[in-house]
Parts: sequence; C-alpha cells; structure tokens
Amino acid sequence: MNTAHLAFIGTQEIIIIVVIILLLFGGKKIPELMRGLGRGVKEFKEGQREEPTAEDTDATHTRRNDSINDPR
Repeated sequence: MNTAHLAFIGTQEIIIIVVIILLLFGGKKIPELMRGLGRGVKEFKEGQREEPTAEDTDATHTRRNDSINDPR
C-alpha cells in the first residue's frame, strides 16, 4: 500500500481542525494565544541575534572554571 498520500492534509481536515480549536478555546481566546506565541518567537529570535556581553562571557568562564576545580 502506498502511504505517501496519507501524509498530506486536505482542506476538509484543516476545516475540521479549525472548528475543533474554536470549540475548545473560543473565538476570544485564540488571538491572545497567537499574540503570546508571536511574542515568544520574537524574543527567541532576538536572543539568538544578540552578541554576548563582556559580563556574560566572564560569567561563563567563571562557571566553567568552578566546575573544573570542583572536587565532587
């Protein structure tokens, strides 16, 4: 049996998923959820673009040295 066509989602499936999401969360809650998701993605991308400051670099080296010298 060829299962390659089972991986694609059709229009009917998308409509059913959207209706179920609307029933579960309601129309007022979905924009809030998407807004929070968008803010999270934005903060994640900004965090990856930032270069480490001198304080961050010093703290990282200090933690590494502490773990190396720790006799545990």
